[in-house]
Amino acid sequence: MKSLVQISLVVLLSMAASGCVYIDGERVTSDDWREDQRVNREMISQLDLGVSRSSVVDKLGTPTDSEAFTRDGAEVRVLFYRTQRKHSDGQTTRDEMTPVVFKNDMLVGWGDSAYRDFRS
Repeated sequence: MKSLVQISLVVLLSMAASGCVYIDGERVTSDDWREDQRVNREMISQLDLGVSRSSVVDKLGTPTDSEAFTRDGAEVRVLFYRTQRKHSDGQTTRDEMTPVVFKNDMLVGWGDSAYRDFRS
């Protein structure tokens, strides 16, 4: 019994020292976020204006954050995708994401200027 405890402790410490993280049984390395951000930037740059929100979500996946509001009688939805790491604090903030803006479920723009146009 004592050796099982010792082996378990060694395995646990080895995993902690190696920097491995498992989320829902899937190994996540420290470089995964870099690849995710690169892919998000690439996919966003290939979007076509006028496509549906569901088409964009199918292509980019679930956004990191989102919001919805009405503007001049139109429904506006903004999906935020992580595209640039700025802070090493373990938190993802809006300044690290690219907003993708939809008016009545159709893509009308992305980036900070498109977002500001609809928020102001």
